[in-house]
Amino acid sequence: MKKLLSLVLAATAALSTYAQNDATFSYFSYKGNDARFNKEYNPSTQYLNPIIAGFAPDPSICRKGDTYYMVNSSFSFFPGVPIYKSKDLVNWQSIGHVLDRESQLPLARQGVSGGIFAPAITYNEKNKTFYMITTNVGAGNFYVKSKDPEKGWSEPIYLRKVGGIDPSFFFDKDGKGYIVNNDEPVGGHDYEGQRSIMCHRFSVEGDSVIGEQVEILRGGTHVQEKPIWIEGPHLFRVGRYYYLMCAEGGTGEGHSEVILRAKSPMGPFEEYSGNPILTQRSGLDPQRDDYVSSAGHADIVQTPKGDWWAVFLACRPYDKNIYYNTGRDTYMLPVTWKDGWPVILEQGQAVPTVVDYKGGTIAPQTPETAYLTGNFSYTDNFDGKRLNARWLTLRNPKPGIVSYPGTGLRIKPLPVNIRQRETLSALFTPQQHTTFTAETRMEFTPASQKDLAGFALLQNEDYNLTFGKTMLADGSVAIVLTRTEKTSVAVSTVVLNKEEATKSLRLKISGNGGLYDFHYAVADGEWQTAAVGVDATNLTTNKSGGFIGACIGLYATSNK
Repeated sequence: MKKLLSLVLAATAALSTYAQNDATFSYFSYKGNDARFNKEYNPSTQYLNPIIAGFAPDPSICRKGDTYYMVNSSFSFFPGVPIYKSKDLVNWQSIGHVLDRESQLPLARQGVSGGIFAPAITYNEKNKTFYMITTNVGAGNFYVKSKDPEKGWSEPIYLRKVGGIDPSFFFDKDGKGYIVNNDEPVGGHDYEGQRSIMCHRFSVEGDSVIGEQVEILRGGTHVQEKPIWIEGPHLFRVGRYYYLMCAEGGTGEGHSEVILRAKSPMGPFEEYSGNPILTQRSGLDPQRDDYVSSAGHADIVQTPKGDWWAVFLACRPYDKNIYYNTGRDTYMLPVTWKDGWPVILEQGQAVPTVVDYKGGTIAPQTPETAYLTGNFSYTDNFDGKRLNARWLTLRNPKPGIVSYPGTGLRIKPLPVNIRQRETLSALFTPQQHTTFTAETRMEFTPASQKDLAGFALLQNEDYNLTFGKTMLADGSVAIVLTRTEKTSVAVSTVVLNKEEATKSLRLKISGNGGLYDFHYAVADGEWQTAAVGVDATNLTTNKSGGFIGACIGLYATSNK
């Protein structure tokens, strides 16, 4: 996991090659203040949903002994597949990333929402090995394995016989292995959005697929209604039944989770009459507090005491419950078994923010388990200690571009800008709250009109904002705010005088729903306004498409 330092931040020896127009960021501070988290609750017996806030989609979970491990999708960010561990399912600690080197995660020229889809983590009791299987949109389906997730993972093993997306492992009591995945129906689809779930036998000893795939579910549940996008399958066994749990209805407001069962992993599967076992798409008060939408794509785990819990993705929209800049979060709820079927949430019930925890007493939060949910603030001083795992590059990093010498985060501008499908000179961290502030101090002297450094707010290549220091055509230095919604428009330009242009610059963003304010201060001077009430709904997927949550970047470019 610690290879992040050498891969992302490069060796400090490269500093001697840096040009005058490199950007140095001495700190980054973040504060979230969402109304939904300002609630009275007992942290020893209750927890908050989401359990991981801001760009934490497609959760998958497993357990070894008394320790749980959970992973999320990472798309085209590097390192890939964030991984957390917990003893109680509530306090989660980041232990880095599963895919921490380019040989595991080639991302060249992939779009922001390309890369890694729906990782699934499984522990095989028979050989005491963890498996993480996933789809790299640009390379295919593969898995890596590890005896200890905190000590690193193997090189990827590609599965050329497994098509489609969203593969997941299941290891039966007799040691036999299976892979289930989403793919095009046999013979082609009968209607738009129809997909199938396939099952493959897997040789644990040979690290390979055995024989041909079997189509175990075509279309989904309630097939007469032509269901769409059956995906994210997980196969597990309880007693004499094999359960197939899948997402259905697409990842938007129609999202849901459904369950089927059979007496063989290959079927035939019968569906639960009470499906879906989780959704927020209908039957709820549209004016309810703490509105949650798009619930689905779940995984399930049993505790040592025999209780069951589910983790799943959902969204926290604002503005008529349509837009969400925070992307898809990870939520958790207890599972209730009814007549041999697991139910995550009764239909017509809203996903709660405060949940009673029935697994005992929750341990107090520590610095290692903080900054994942609730209202919090943090400051990264970039003082030479280990870089927090929250910081990511977009696509594979280039050596010597970002360094961490102990006197700030230093970024060498590349001739690449945020609108291109290339490696950027930037580090990104998720926006975790609807109401937030982010602030940094920067030393930067632009050498030409092509140079810019400061903040970047990213949804994708065509939907973003940049707020930074640059040079204008007349040679003057200015702070420029640019908004891109397919077309780039300069929202604000503040020209600095010659004395101001040579000093450090502080930049601050304050977001509230879909409106953001932008401020600046020269050196230690007073805050000044660059722009207020800027439309930031271009950072939501309902406008931009794609699958990520908005990310805040420390950014530099020599190709403005």
